[in-house]
Amino acid sequence: MDNLDNISTVLLLAPHTDDGEFGCGGTIARLLELNVRVVYVAFSICQQSIPEGLPLDILKTEMLHSMEHYGILEENRVILDYPVRNFASHRQEILDDMIGLGRKYQPDLVFMPSAHDIHQDHHTIAKEAMRAFKRTTLLGYEVPWNNYTFNNQAYICLEERHIQKKIGAIACYDTQKERNYAEESFIRGLARTHGVQVGSEYAEVFEVVRWII
Repeated sequence: MDNLDNISTVLLLAPHTDDGEFGCGGTIARLLELNVRVVYVAFSICQQSIPEGLPLDILKTEMLHSMEHYGILEENRVILDYPVRNFASHRQEILDDMIGLGRKYQPDLVFMPSAHDIHQDHHTIAKEAMRAFKRTTLLGYEVPWNNYTFNNQAYICLEERHIQKKIGAIACYDTQKERNYAEESFIRGLARTHGVQVGSEYAEVFEVVRWII
């Protein structure tokens, strides 16, 4: 697979509501532009970590705004409610959910957190994805603040409009705006760095977990 033309359905596994946008938000924009069906799966809306005074479903609301920004249809949004930072206690249920998602959507490509991601929830999603989708092309996306190491093995080249779409999607998460990795300068700089590595204006980078041609 040296281009995206033969992909019809992509499953994006996001441990928490905004991880997909941070990890591969520009790629989402490019895929949707090519009329690829992108199914976004969030495994937690993190109610247990919502600051006092905010609605417990605020991250779900922000995610829905992000999905509308991208134009991801309602039937392609899957929102689950596993307790944040406690995914490891629900490994079997998460695996069962993934197997069910695979049967329902029959994805050609699955995006997952890096297998080297040190966040406990991200790590669980990565490990169970490797079990559930062992017969599917699997790419691990980059979340730099959670990775001690990351293997730059696959690049998806992007253009300015894709990065603008990613920046707009992340801006939908008003609760995350104070985080330094939500700043436009960081988002743009990281994509520009990876673009320079492969002679493109911008790019997002992925680890190859399984590549089926």
